[in-house]
Amino acid sequence: MPPKTITSNPSLGETIKNSRLELNLTIEEAASKAGVGTKTWSRYESGKSIRSDKVSGLCKALKWKAIPQMEDVDIIAEKEINEYKKSEAWPPYLAERFGEYAALSFVIGSDILLDEINEDLAALSEMPKGSHIGEVPSSFVSASMPEQFLMRYDYEFMWALRKTLIRFRKSAPHTDKMLAHSVLEELVLYLIVEESRCLMEEIEFGFNPDNEDEEDINWDDWAFALFDDMDIVTFLYSDFFLLTPADTYHFDNWFEQQFYIPKEEEGN
Repeated sequence: MPPKTITSNPSLGETIKNSRLELNLTIEEAASKAGVGTKTWSRYESGKSIRSDKVSGLCKALKWKAIPQMEDVDIIAEKEINEYKKSEAWPPYLAERFGEYAALSFVIGSDILLDEINEDLAALSEMPKGSHIGEVPSSFVSASMPEQFLMRYDYEFMWALRKTLIRFRKSAPHTDKMLAHSVLEELVLYLIVEESRCLMEEIEFGFNPDNEDEEDINWDDWAFALFDDMDIVTFLYSDFFLLTPADTYHFDNWFEQQFYIPKEEEGN
């Protein structure tokens, strides 16, 4: 089983900060060694939670063999899950149609994705115009994006990606139907699921080790159910297609409204 996600812990945050100072590392240097952004590292030092897939990088940067005093560090608990349910982005529609795990993955994944987009935007704002996230040393978003169009993900695109994500987060608590009308919107929902995966697998195992609750077993299927297909994976994340501008999923068409458009709007 992968390491558990470490929840908010001020004592550990102080230990991280002291260890960094003992190694004479700036926050920027430590973050670079850990493979995270400076804002993420600053959150670690303030005692915020640490995702399990980032623990190895943290230990490498601080020359630790493991997180010290793990017996004093709590893993993600039911109390924290209940806090997620109070999030301003909690989607009742997903909870009712696909189960609470699906709604939980939306909140967790969108939180993580928003943080990572913001870090990439901050980095790109200090780079020459036209730079893309593949040139950002500590970008986590770049590893999740379709490779064919990597050099198209510049500051303006990342801003549009962020705007689309925020729009979903703001509408999620109020909508009675969540739809993706464009490839960009499909991509955002797909990325939300993927960004939540590591933590959701920890939650699923911790609270449902025998998979007895069938309603929530397939928590990660909700996006594809909304799309009614898996075309985004087929065309953007497989090696079977070299897309051209004439193809629906080519980058040039990502912003166009192509899916679930009312008939009266199709002719406009």
